[in-house]
Order: sequence, then structure tokens, then C-alpha cells
Amino acid sequence: MEAGLPANSPRLTRPNSKRPETGIIHLGLGAFYRAHGAVYIEEAMQKSGGDWGIIGVSLMRPDQRDALAPQDFAYTPVELGPEGETARVIGVLNGVLVARENPAAVLDAMSAESVKIVSLTVTEKGYCHEPSSGKLNQSHPDIVHDLANPEKPTSAIGFLVQALEKRRTAGLRPFTVLCCDNLPENGKVVRGVVLEFAGLISAELRDWIAAEGAFPSTMVDRIVPATKPEDITTLTAKTGTYDASPVMHEPFRQWVVEDVFVDGARPDLGAVGVQLVENVTPFEHMKLRCLNGTHSSLAYLGYLAGHETISDTVADPVFATFCKALWNTEITPGLHAPKGVSLADYTSALFARYSNPAIRHRTWQIAMDGSQKLPQRILGTITENLAANRSIKGLALAVAAWMRYVGGVDEKGEAIDVRDPLAARLKTLSDAAASSKEKVTALLSVREIFPATLAENPTFTSALMESYESLATKGARKTIEELQA
Repeated sequence: MEAGLPANSPRLTRPNSKRPETGIIHLGLGAFYRAHGAVYIEEAMQKSGGDWGIIGVSLMRPDQRDALAPQDFAYTPVELGPEGETARVIGVLNGVLVARENPAAVLDAMSAESVKIVSLTVTEKGYCHEPSSGKLNQSHPDIVHDLANPEKPTSAIGFLVQALEKRRTAGLRPFTVLCCDNLPENGKVVRGVVLEFAGLISAELRDWIAAEGAFPSTMVDRIVPATKPEDITTLTAKTGTYDASPVMHEPFRQWVVEDVFVDGARPDLGAVGVQLVENVTPFEHMKLRCLNGTHSSLAYLGYLAGHETISDTVADPVFATFCKALWNTEITPGLHAPKGVSLADYTSALFARYSNPAIRHRTWQIAMDGSQKLPQRILGTITENLAANRSIKGLALAVAAWMRYVGGVDEKGEAIDVRDPLAARLKTLSDAAASSKEKVTALLSVREIFPATLAENPTFTSALMESYESLATKGARKTIEELQA
């Protein structure tokens, strides 16, 4: 038993011994999917039946497999409400494979006839694409490796294409590829990079996937903060059972899915509240820009100002006013709300979610992988606002805060642990530049993030340079105060 845990606590076990047949493989078995998609799938089977058991795949590390295997892959999602916590046990997982250890086992699982869906939460960077264009990054080391070694892939794209090729060769129908990451039109993006990769291997394979496959776009929403050791200790004390890998989440959840599946094969998602639609774009634009856009803005500025979590950040009235101003003046004016949705009500509900003191969602966690997130969450809005002569000053300040953040030193002169696939390159560019203006210019040269049309826009560059200089000399909180004066 680990130190600090109650003595003699038994290990969590599966709530029932009967397992459904595996119908879904999920690539990227992190906390979010276990607190969101897997819960919906289990509820759908409880409601309407079906064999939709899930095998999770960890693409790199064995941590999840090693934590979950001793408890037969059961785990506990814990809902963190303002008035208390609610725990339940989920038993939808049939196993966890580690791709780096045994890629053949993963390909075999994805190629099984019973598998109808392969879903993914591999984060924006996991698609090995150029965020500014959506195209496959053919020079990405994982893509280079997978093209040379198709039977031993390392990337999610390599696994998808090779598994689809195995199914085609075996005379099986393709699986539906269900992306659950925060990418605009994520199904179209993944379809594009899959077809591009497949075309580099075989035109026949590419054409078969294009004709027979399905890549529905989705929108997912639930705040899932990282699980801390004290969360495990508290849960053990509360339940009397030790779960090595619980997940914490807010009460709210939403899943919008385009109802386009190969042969119509899917769980009864509509029975458990999933919104099945013809076009997910209005929902995802609303969420990516209203939620993810302000989340990232608050993360970089809040971190620089010394706020540990989003709830801490919006408890500061200066940041609360800033967040609401972003919605009202820069984000919602360019959005077309889904039918029946009030953007004012939606953003009001978002602010209440941000303010939930039980959700300790760290600004540092949200700040990860900004080079992959900015184009979808913020830069698209800025581009549209520039074209429509709308304000960009708040969002430009958020981008400038990201530029300060990736420089690797906070307002107290302490090092920032920047987690980003371009971290080393971004820091080198920042360190080599002497002035605020030079730093902004250097970072704007990164074409994977900033397309030339935006990077060379004088209104945008001027706003960035002014914001960066203010952040460097006055700090984040004072800069926001003066922006709102």
C-alpha cells in the first residue's frame, strides 16, 4: 500500500464480471476520455445494449496499463460539484495496450472484425499536421518512421492507415474514425491527413478509405483537471477502496457528433444525451472559441500573474472583467450560434463553470502545447476580426502572453516548465532577440503557427508588440487593467 493511504484498503475491482465484446479501440487513453467518452459508452450499453467494450491504447507510456491492470481496468470518475463530490465505478474497459511495446498487438486489435469504431484523444499535436494549414507534416519524425516501417507505426496516423490496410486486405469493412480532440472540423482534418498518408503508400488504399470510410466530426466538452496524489488519498478514505487511477471532472458534459458511421454501426449515443447532428461546425466553433479561446487566454495571462488555477484567475475581478469582455467584444460577434442556443446564456454558463472552486484546473496544464492550440483557439478569431474591422486587442494580448510564456521566464524571474513540441525552438528564437519588438517578430516567423497573411498584418503585429512590451514592463495584471480603462 502506498504511503499515506488508509491501511488495509482493498484494490478497486470491476463492478460486474461480464464483459461486452470489444467494439471500440481508443487511441490516447488519457483522463479526458475516461471522464467523458468512456462514460457515455458505458451508459449507452446500459440503456440499449450492444457490444461496445473498449480497448484503450497508450501510444507511448505504460502508466495507464500498469495502474489499471491490477484492478481489471475498472476506474472511478469523480464529479467535482460546488457542493461536494460524487463517485461511480466504470467497467467499460476491456484492456489497455501499449503501442511502443507491441505495435503488432495494437494493429491486430484494430483489425478485429468486431471493432467498428476507432476513436482518438491524442491532443492536437498527435495528428502530425501543420496547425496553420491542416496538412500532414511529412517531415515529422514519426511520419518519416511510419512511412519507412508501416508494420511498426508510432504515430496515431500510422496506426490508423496500417490497420485500415490490414482490414482491406482481409476483406473487412473499415472502421469509423472518431476524433474527439479540439480541432476545427476534426473529422475532416483527420480524414485529410489519413488520406494524404495513405496515398504515400498506395493510391488504391487511399481511394478505398475515401470511398468506404467515415470520419464524423465531433465536439467534446468537459473540464477534467489532472488527478493529484491527494485526490487518490481522499477517494480511498471516502470509499474504502484504493483506485490507482481515478479521474476528476466537472458536472457539465457535452458531446456533439455528426451521425455518419460506417454501415450505421455505433452505440445508442442519443439515448444518453449525445447530440447527433448533420453538421457539428457551429457547435465546435462556439466551444473552441468561447471556451478554449478564453481558457488559453486566461491560462497564459493568469500564469504570468501568479494564478495557479482558472478558478483562482477568474476570482480576480480584473481577469473576470477581461474574460467577459473577450466574449462580448471579440469572440461572439463573429459566431453563428447553433439553432436554439443563446451565446449570452452559453458564455454565462461557461463563467460559472470557470468559477467552480472544486475544479482545480491549473493554468500550467492548459498552457501546454500552445503552438498546436493557438491557430484553432485564437488566431482564427483574430483573422476574422481583422477582416471585419472588429477589435483584436484582448486576443492579441493573449497571444503576446503566450510569447512571454514560451520565453521560459515568469514575471518573478523564475523558470517556466514549458511543455510544447516546439518549446526548444521557440525559446531559442526568443532568447536570440534583444527587444520586445524583435522577440515578437522572431516568433511570428514560425509558419507552423502563424500564416504569412496574419504574421505580416500591420494591425496585428502592432497590437502584439505593444502588448508584449507592456507585459514585459508592467506585468499581466496591470496590462489588463490599462487595456480595460
